[in-house]
Amino acid sequence: MSVLSEKEGKIWFNGKFVPWQDANVHVLSHGLHYGTSIFEGVRCYQTDTAPAIFRLADHSKRFFNSAHIMGMSIPYSISELEQAQCEAIRANHLSSAYIRPLAFYGANSLGIAASNNPVHVIVAAWEWGTYLGEEGLEKGIRVKTSSFTRLHVNVNMCRGKIGGNYINSVLAHDEAATDGYDEALLLDHNGLVSEGAGENLFVIQNGKIYTPQLTSVLEGITRDSIMVLANDLGYEVLERSITRDTLYCADEAFFTGTAAEVTPIREVDNRQIGDGKRGPITAQLQRDFFDVVQGKGKRSAEWLTPIRVGS
Repeated sequence: MSVLSEKEGKIWFNGKFVPWQDANVHVLSHGLHYGTSIFEGVRCYQTDTAPAIFRLADHSKRFFNSAHIMGMSIPYSISELEQAQCEAIRANHLSSAYIRPLAFYGANSLGIAASNNPVHVIVAAWEWGTYLGEEGLEKGIRVKTSSFTRLHVNVNMCRGKIGGNYINSVLAHDEAATDGYDEALLLDHNGLVSEGAGENLFVIQNGKIYTPQLTSVLEGITRDSIMVLANDLGYEVLERSITRDTLYCADEAFFTGTAAEVTPIREVDNRQIGDGKRGPITAQLQRDFFDVVQGKGKRSAEWLTPIRVGS
């Protein structure tokens, strides 16, 4: 397993590219101590003509919305950050990649007050395969309901991809992994199904597709993409409250996310979901999603930003 900090390449850091291993910050940075950072997860896919970033404009909008929620002023424009992401693909000679834009408070002073510190911004890009495993994409994964509750909307701002929020996800995932599962499922403060540790959830029952409402759930870009693709196929997609026993009795279920893409769920809490394998509707949506990101779907022109690699 390669060590991420030891990779070769370049990272865009405060407006210029620096060698990968020189992209360092001070140990007293506010973002390190208090989780005062915002970030995005973006993917670039190889198409027949050029590498292309999936829904770049939507990721950029969410990045700046997260900063707005935090009261953080980003010292670069949306167009500058989008250009940095394209340049990161070119500078690192990548065709398929994961891209991580991040903004965090630096090291002027410690204490709860964050705005006394400068805002640093980075963009890194590297090859990163299927988050939950190639086998998981085909056969589905095993999921465990976590003992940790998803954050309440009056505890943290759930619309923002804020670094500190994700300790909730880390605890949930590590608990599930320790018990031999692939991923965690979190419930909200009312005991209703919320989402995975890093993924949105879809449930299929009697030919209809359901997903939890956007309360404590992140407004996922892959989530939205799947809802659009499902509608294109003629399926009805309903946002509603979902109980755990509804999930247990589903015909199919799957996770979505930039990292997870479209990953079927074959088992939850030792209960088999449907036939215990990737179901037919999940398979169709998965195929359509990968067609789009590879430049072969009818939504490709709308959702892909091609990158010209070379000089």
